[in-house]
Amino acid sequence: MAVAMLLPVLSDLRTGSGDWLVFVHSALTVFILASLVLVATRGASAPYTARVGFLLTVSLWITACLLGSLPLYFSRLPISFAQAAFESVSGVTTSGATMLTGLDKLPRGILLWRSLLAWIGGVGFIAVALLLLPSLRVGGVKLFYAESSTIPEKVLPRIHQIGNAILLSYLALTLVCILCYFAAGMSLFDALNHAMTTVSTAGFSTHDNSLGFYARRPLILLTAIVFMLLSSLPFIFYIKAALPRQRRRLLDPQVKVFLILIAAVGLTLTFWLHFARGLPLPKALLNAFFHFVSVLTTTGYTTEDYSLWGPFAFGIFFLACFIGGCSGSTSGGVKVSRLIILWHLTIGKLTALISPHRIIKVHYGETEIGVEPAQNILLFVCLYITSIIGGSALLLAMGLDFVSAFSGAVSALSNIGQGSGSLIGPGGNYAGLHDNALWILSFLMLSGRLEIITVFVLFLPAFWQR
Repeated sequence: MAVAMLLPVLSDLRTGSGDWLVFVHSALTVFILASLVLVATRGASAPYTARVGFLLTVSLWITACLLGSLPLYFSRLPISFAQAAFESVSGVTTSGATMLTGLDKLPRGILLWRSLLAWIGGVGFIAVALLLLPSLRVGGVKLFYAESSTIPEKVLPRIHQIGNAILLSYLALTLVCILCYFAAGMSLFDALNHAMTTVSTAGFSTHDNSLGFYARRPLILLTAIVFMLLSSLPFIFYIKAALPRQRRRLLDPQVKVFLILIAAVGLTLTFWLHFARGLPLPKALLNAFFHFVSVLTTTGYTTEDYSLWGPFAFGIFFLACFIGGCSGSTSGGVKVSRLIILWHLTIGKLTALISPHRIIKVHYGETEIGVEPAQNILLFVCLYITSIIGGSALLLAMGLDFVSAFSGAVSALSNIGQGSGSLIGPGGNYAGLHDNALWILSFLMLSGRLEIITVFVLFLPAFWQR
């Protein structure tokens, strides 16, 4: 992060902004802190346990969020620490919610730092999911490795090889996205920022109107649709695509369901906009797929306020907030893989009621789902619903209206960024919220990014007992 802070320095020096000193001081602070920790812990060792793993995962994310807020807080922006922390948490968790206004006139260093936070958060989540979460037996995330750790044939022989391959895929996807945005008509600065927040499915933009700034350039919106989709697929998918022996198992169940869902709902919204709203078919097709893909992948780009499309369309978008993308990607939400397993569990249980002596096994593709993964998924769903109810109640206590409170809790927990209503809906942002409400939303965003269970286990008294 200290090295990443030097990139906005170059941007601010080029444009003559005085905030470059803030980034230099922040980079030095982070570098000194990291060096002190490195020196203090050199040669030390501790047995790795589940408690260490849970604590390390949450601590890493909290530390990254707090350090990421330093340049924002000490810049010339008139914001409080709660607002700076909210913006940083939103970036690192790839939520894309923002309380900043006047983005078109902000210093380029600040805009670039927001995008870098999202990009680092996207690749960071994949790294943590790869190295830590499987050992913690957090349900759902283990599906990310269904082909690499739970069946005999591995995608690549060693875990570090898989990690390097995923990192290269992430870098390659980002570079190609930059080139495509630039070729479609974006400036190089906008292409760089939007590529980082597209591949990380964060949705931060350099304009108040988001990609509505480019609404008259359909090629840019088409580029966004393609790369939002690609970024919401499991990154293990790209490793398989590069290995001839793995291509026969390229599409796992969640990828198939995900693509079919996008095609079916996208076409339904297209016809709705064409016949009910009177939009020309090409425009209806582009608007429908762009906004549905943006919400389903939890990216959060907009070109207009889709809540004005009518109750039918708004209901579809609201339901899409819960679904999210595929496991093993940078997107949030419940994830398609969990929903598939829940569906099979439901069918299996109903079948068992009819045939109580029949042995029913639940499979996800070729992988049999055992009792523990199934219980973890049910635990995740219960905590997900509980968090939404509790978060909504707290936001209501902060003075928000019901629609804003409920949609804010859902969007924060699902890492979407945009809520509903006039305050935090597609046409607004979080600038008008009280600092206490921003802290609540920051906690929900962090919980959603770390699969909820990882955070809530720290609240158990038994966790801190010897």
